[in-house]
Amino acid sequence: MTDLHAEALATFRELLDAARASGDPEPTAMTLATATRDGRPSARTVLLKSCDERGFAFYTHVASQKGHELRENPRAALLFLWKTLRKQVQVRIEGAVEVVSDAEADAYFASRDRLSQIGAWASQQSETMDARATFEARIAEVEREFEGRDVPRPPGWTGYRVIPDGFEFWYGAPYRLHERQRYDLRDGAWAKRMLYP
Repeated sequence: MTDLHAEALATFRELLDAARASGDPEPTAMTLATATRDGRPSARTVLLKSCDERGFAFYTHVASQKGHELRENPRAALLFLWKTLRKQVQVRIEGAVEVVSDAEADAYFASRDRLSQIGAWASQQSETMDARATFEARIAEVEREFEGRDVPRPPGWTGYRVIPDGFEFWYGAPYRLHERQRYDLRDGAWAKRMLYP
């Protein structure tokens, strides 16, 4: 890991810790933007589950809309917005996406609340549902199936890691005189620059 990559990651961690300490109700919430092969974008909020020198990980089902899009076009953008910090802070992260290892996905799934594990089996994520009662019946069925034993990770349920090739730190300021710091990976080397607001 280069010094500038380490600096960007350390800055992110400091801001995330500050957001947690500030009382932000969901400091790990991030907008995840993906796109189809032909460039049709979509965005949704997901939760950051880990970040290290390898990248930023979240979990979902490969059959979800984001799973389909990441299979077709394995790049993504993340956006964190912390309104409780200073005059607001945003962090933008862009990069290629890889699937996490089975061991990582198993370990994270095992750490989830049991009902969340049950829900992962019961949900046909992003598919059309005829009625909420159908989903509730599926939950009850899965609860019976796994009664008295651990719930394993469902097939197709996994994690994705965004491997950054760009970071932007945006610090709000009065009169829209914001501060922006940009880190980019270019030709195998990280570079840092400031941007006009």
